[in-house]
Amino acid sequence: MHLTTDVVVAGLGPSGRAVAARCLARGLSVVAIDRHAHRRWTPTYAAWLDELPQWVPQDVIRSRIHRPQSWGNQNWTIPREYVVLDTPKLQTSLSLSHGTVLSGDVEEVAPQRVRLTNGDEVRGRVVIDARGLPREKDAPEQTAFGVFVRREQAKPVLGDAPGLFMDWRGSGKYSQPSFLYAIPVDEDTVLLEETCLVGAPAVPLDELQNRLRARLRRHGVSLSGQEPVERVRFPVSGPAVVTNNRPGMMTVGARGGFLHPATGFSVARSLTIADEIARCVEAGITDLDPLVWTARSRAVYKLRLRGLRVLLGMSGAELPEFFDAFFALPVDRQRAYVSDAEDPVALSRAMLAMFKGVAWKQRAKLMRAVV
Repeated sequence: MHLTTDVVVAGLGPSGRAVAARCLARGLSVVAIDRHAHRRWTPTYAAWLDELPQWVPQDVIRSRIHRPQSWGNQNWTIPREYVVLDTPKLQTSLSLSHGTVLSGDVEEVAPQRVRLTNGDEVRGRVVIDARGLPREKDAPEQTAFGVFVRREQAKPVLGDAPGLFMDWRGSGKYSQPSFLYAIPVDEDTVLLEETCLVGAPAVPLDELQNRLRARLRRHGVSLSGQEPVERVRFPVSGPAVVTNNRPGMMTVGARGGFLHPATGFSVARSLTIADEIARCVEAGITDLDPLVWTARSRAVYKLRLRGLRVLLGMSGAELPEFFDAFFALPVDRQRAYVSDAEDPVALSRAMLAMFKGVAWKQRAKLMRAVV
């Protein structure tokens, strides 16, 4: 079988599906390919509200957490709004009903051409590679183990906080640290998740499960073992500079460097970039790399990779002080570090302010990691 279309998308995770849906919304023809093309998404996706593009429907937002709190060695209130997305509604809102969806394994992705393992070939003016980052041994990864509990059951953990974005208390006992992420996912349910922000290798899931149970016991929260669980494991960094983009081919999502290497966030940026890609393809532009990866965005990505090296070098005793320095920043500098992909100057200022906010002993370690 040989098909011809405007846009070929390989991979139907959030990034690939978003590009396909936004292209279809602009009247472009799309063929989308994935091994499990019709599989329903199950992960919990979240973002800062000010990161989401305007075209995302409001009913996709499942839960809003106004001014969530965090703990390093101190308690901090984050003056932003954090939202948990309704994963099934998000997937449905990215409609592919007017496109062609193929289930199959991709053998080769090349400019203007995708070949499947069964010999089928699809050609298009632009090929979008959204197949995700492959796992590699000892590569930096984020891991997490979480349970979904009733809101009243989580009360001893949350206290009066609307949500806990990060709770590093108790991390000093571990050489490989982890934190608690405690976020209401709807009116009745809270996700309590023990998270290894980044590790090479990361903390194993069974160890995170044990840490979560021990942490909850200290709060007086016991689990029955029947609670729904969430397991998370994914690579947090790809190539330092995306080099495989060529006219007629664009790599997106985690595989294309859209994932924040020091936080693991990617969905909001993928949704935002999807519409820009669709607009350019509609205008007849096939060399998308210079538009997506500007000199400024490449500089930001390189700086964030240095931030990743900093995190990899820190112990459980050091990370609370590091995040105290981060959450002490004005909110615009926090946003520059975690959200803005086009302002290397603001990011550099945020990193410098964090450097000044930690003890002298930590400054030497930060300098070694960055340089």
